[in-house]
Amino acid sequence: MLEMTREEFEELVAEALDRIPPELTRLMDNVAVFVEDEPPTDGPELLGLYEGTPLTDRGEWYAGVLPDRITVYRGPTLRLSETREDVVQETEVTVVHEIAHHFGIDDARLHALGYG
Repeated sequence: MLEMTREEFEELVAEALDRIPPELTRLMDNVAVFVEDEPPTDGPELLGLYEGTPLTDRGEWYAGVLPDRITVYRGPTLRLSETREDVVQETEVTVVHEIAHHFGIDDARLHALGYG
């Protein structure tokens, strides 16, 4: 398995977030991004996870709720990758994938767009 410190991985996630176009990041609302070492045991190979209410599903009732949560998992990403470049690419795809869920885009559409 490729070795990378938690801090190095967190920096890659931050860089992937920085590459999201500003016109999209301005639309993101009430969402926080986290890095965890491993996913829950019921999803051992998850690279990322979006938990929350997509922007497309929010209505007048949406007020005073905790932020949506995007989590990127270091362990599965490193196990999947052979090189640092692979980690960079997988991290970017994962970040885009989970942000797309925040915007209400489902897995089928993401796979069609190459972010599966």
